[in-house]
Amino acid sequence: MFKRLLYASLLMLFCNIAMGQKTVKLAVIGKTKNDSFYVQSFNGCLEYAKTAADIECIYDGPDNYQDIRSQAAAISRVLDKNIDGVMVSITDSQYLSKTILPLLANKNIPIITFDSDLLPEHRQYRLAYVGTNNFDFGIALGKYASQYKKHGENQLCLYSGHSSTPNLNERIKGVRHFLSGGKSTEKLNGENNWFESARCPYYSLGKRPQALVQVVNSFNTDIPINIAVAGFAQFSPKYIETILPFKQRIASQDIVFISADTEPLQLDALKQGLSTANIGQKPFAMGRLAAELIYKYIRNKQTPEKEYYFLGYHYCTTSNADTCTTTAETDKPSQVTIFEKAHLKQNETP
Repeated sequence: MFKRLLYASLLMLFCNIAMGQKTVKLAVIGKTKNDSFYVQSFNGCLEYAKTAADIECIYDGPDNYQDIRSQAAAISRVLDKNIDGVMVSITDSQYLSKTILPLLANKNIPIITFDSDLLPEHRQYRLAYVGTNNFDFGIALGKYASQYKKHGENQLCLYSGHSSTPNLNERIKGVRHFLSGGKSTEKLNGENNWFESARCPYYSLGKRPQALVQVVNSFNTDIPINIAVAGFAQFSPKYIETILPFKQRIASQDIVFISADTEPLQLDALKQGLSTANIGQKPFAMGRLAAELIYKYIRNKQTPEKEYYFLGYHYCTTSNADTCTTTAETDKPSQVTIFEKAHLKQNETP
C-alpha cells in the first residue's frame, strides 16, 4: 500500500513538473496565531497537502489576541508571498471587507472562511464557509446549561472574545434563544427566569489573562451559571492553578462553568474537575476540508457544491474527557438540519 501511494505521489509530481504547474500556496489565517485551535486547522491543511505534491500551506495571524488590524496585516503579509488561496477565520467582517478583501478579489484570489464566517452582506468575497453552525452551537451550550436551572431567578454570565466577531455573536444569540424559550436573542432580563449579570457579557479580545480574571470575578461574586462561547480563559496556562480554589464549589454545582472548545489544556482542567463541561469543535477537520475545497477550485476550477459545510461537535465531561474527542465521528461533516436552513435563510435577509 505504501509503495503504491509513494508511486502515485511521485507520478503526480512528475506530471505537474511536465505540465509546468506551480505550487499552490494556501494560507491559513486564524484570529490569533498562538491558539492551538488554529494550529490544528493549519495541521488539517498540511494533512490534505499530503494528497498532492503541489500544495504548500502557510500559517499566519495576529500574534497574541484578536486584533482586527493585525488580522488584515497578516493577510497582507501572505499576499507578499504570492499566495493562491486564503482560508480565514473572521474577526471583524466589516473591517476586512473595507480593507483587504477587495484587494484579494481584484487579484482573483479565492477565499474560504472557516470557524467564523463573513456577515451576510459581505459573503460575496468568499466561496464557502467550513465549520460549526454557530447559532446551533450556542443552542447546544444553552441546552447543557439549562439542566442546572433552579426555581426562581437564575443568574447567568456569558464570556466572549471580540464584540464584532460573527461566530461568537451567533453563539451568544443561540444561548439566549434556547434559555429564553425562543423569546429573545437579546440580553436576558427575566425571560424564562433567566437574568444576565449587569456586567456581562464579558469581552476579553482573546487576551487570556484578561479572560481568566473575568471568570474569577464572576465566581467571586457568586454568579452560578457561566457560559464561555470561546475558550480563552481556559487557554491560559494559569487556568488550573487559578481555578483550583473553586474546585469544591464546581463539584457541588454551586458554580457551573461550561465552555466552548476542547483543546488539551481545557481537557486537562476538565479531568481535574475545574470546569463542568466542554463542547468541542473540529478545527483539524475544518482546515483539511477548507484546503480541499479551495485547492480543487484553484487547480480544477471546481466550485464548492455547497455554500455551508457544517461540522458537528462533541460533548466532554469529567467522565469521558479521555475519549470524547477521539471517536471516528468527530471529523465527519454533519447534515444541515431544517432548523439550520431556516435560520440561515433568515440571517441572509438584509
